[in-house]
Amino acid sequence: MGKPIFFHIDLDAFFASVEVLDHPEYKGKPLIIGHPGPRSVASTCSYEARRYGVHSAMPMVTALKLCPNAICVPGRMDRYSEKSIEVMNIIRNFAPGFIQASIDEAYLDMSGMERIYPKANEAGHLLKRMILERTGLTVSIGIGSSRFIAKMASDYRKPDGLTLVPYGRETDFVDVIGIKKLWGVGKVMQEELQKRRIFTTQDLRSFSETNLAKLFGNSAGHYLYLVSRGIDPGIYVGESKSKSISTENTFYPDLFGHDAIDTFLLEMSQEVMFRCIDEGFMARTVGVKIRYNDFTTTSIQITPNEGIYTSQDVYNLSREIFYKRYKGGGIRLIGVGLYSLYKGDEVEQGELFVEDKQRLRKLEKTIIEMNNKGADLKKAATLKKRAQFISKE
Repeated sequence: MGKPIFFHIDLDAFFASVEVLDHPEYKGKPLIIGHPGPRSVASTCSYEARRYGVHSAMPMVTALKLCPNAICVPGRMDRYSEKSIEVMNIIRNFAPGFIQASIDEAYLDMSGMERIYPKANEAGHLLKRMILERTGLTVSIGIGSSRFIAKMASDYRKPDGLTLVPYGRETDFVDVIGIKKLWGVGKVMQEELQKRRIFTTQDLRSFSETNLAKLFGNSAGHYLYLVSRGIDPGIYVGESKSKSISTENTFYPDLFGHDAIDTFLLEMSQEVMFRCIDEGFMARTVGVKIRYNDFTTTSIQITPNEGIYTSQDVYNLSREIFYKRYKGGGIRLIGVGLYSLYKGDEVEQGELFVEDKQRLRKLEKTIIEMNNKGADLKKAATLKKRAQFISKE
C-alpha cells in the first residue's frame, strides 16, 4: 500500500481575481470586495491591497484608512459561484478523492494514484495549467501526507505556487513555517504562547500534552500538541460523496461583531444554496459550525417544517441557529452546511402556500444557468437583503 498523498487546491484571492478577470482595468490595483458603508466589512481583497495590511473581515472603515486608494466593488456571489463550479468540476474529474471545503478551496486524496500520476509535483503542475487554461484563474497547490500539511503548504508560496512536503518531513516543514504560520494558531494564541516564552514550534514540542492542557485547556492543548508535530488534528472532516454541501471560513485575526458575522453567514448561505441548485438537490436540514479562539468547536442543525427553497431561507435559518449557540467572543471559524439532500426541486411532502418560494428558487436557478452561459445577472432581492446587514448607514 502506497503512502498517503493529499492535495489542497486554493484559488488565489478568489473574489478579487474574478473581478479582475471580468474587469481587466483592475489588474495590478488594490481591490477590496465589499460595500464602502461605515458598518460594513471587507469580504476579501487583492494581493495589492493586502500589502497595505488589509485583510478579510476587516471593517471597511479601517481598510480604507490603510489603503485610501483602493477600489471597492460589491460582491457578486452568483458570479463567484459560477466560476467556483467551473474550477471544482476540473478538480473533481482529476482524481476520485474530491472534497470541496469552501467556494475557493478543495482537497484531493491522491493516495494510490501513482500509476496515473507517477510524480505528485508534476500532477500538481498539470492541474494548475488545466485550471488556468480553462477558467483564467490561478490556484496554489499544497501536497502532503495529510490534509493539514497540504493546506499549510498551499499557502507557503502564494499566489500561483506549488509546494510539496516530502513524506517524513512534516515536522521539518512545521519548523520552517514557524508558529506564526501554523494553521489555526491565531494572534490571541500566539500572545498566550509568548507570555509563556514559547516562541518556536521546537519550544512547543518540549511540552507534554498534559502540560499543554494545563496551560491552555484540553482542546487547545491537544491541538497544539498535534500541530507542532505536523500531525493532522482533524481540521477538516468530510465525505467526498455529495450527501451534504458545506463551506467553511477561517478568520485571521478572529472575527468579531454581528455585522461581520451576518455578512459571512449570508455569503456562505448563498454559496451552498447555489451549489445545491446547480447539482439539482433539495435539502431538509441547515447546519452551522462555530470554532472559537480556544479551539473549542460547537455545531447545531435545524430541520424546519417548511421547505428550504432559496439562499434567503438558508440565511434566515443559519442566522437563527447561530445566535442560539453563539456564546460571544472571537470566532476562529464559521461553517454553513446543507444536509439530508435529495434530488429534485420541491419538498418531498406537500406544503401549502409555496408558490412564491418556488418562483424565487426558479429565479436563482435561472440566474445560475444564464451566468454559466456568459451573462452577468444579479438577484436584486438578495443584494437588497445583503445591503441591510453590511451597510446600515
